[in-house]
Amino acid sequence: MAEGFKFELVSPARLVLSEEATQVVVPGSEGDFTMLKGHSPFMTTVRPGVVEVTVSGGRIARIFVRGGFADASPAGLTILAEQAIPVEELKADVIAREIQDAEEDVADASTDEVKRVAQEKLDQLRAVFAATTPAGH
Repeated sequence: MAEGFKFELVSPARLVLSEEATQVVVPGSEGDFTMLKGHSPFMTTVRPGVVEVTVSGGRIARIFVRGGFADASPAGLTILAEQAIPVEELKADVIAREIQDAEEDVADASTDEVKRVAQEKLDQLRAVFAATTPAGH
């Protein structure tokens, strides 16, 4: 059995998860990475996606994060997320309506900057929606 390490996921609203983990898969801005005990230290930004945490005992927690930072060290991993929502709390129908509204905002954008911001929001919502319908889980 793999050795555990300290894992914390924090959002501006609360401490979302603080567990002894054996593995954490993180959607890093340069690509997904897997954290195991004793990982070399580094810091990276996190893109919207699902953090998959295998806690000691084998249970898997899946949490959607929207951006933030990950700080890895040999002792553990801390993620400071802009937003973090357990996947089981995401509602696909609500997100689908928000995506439709965001698509209209992109289509109606009057300037390049307004369009860029609207497209970023749409991309984030699509990432949230994808988290509500995980393939292979």
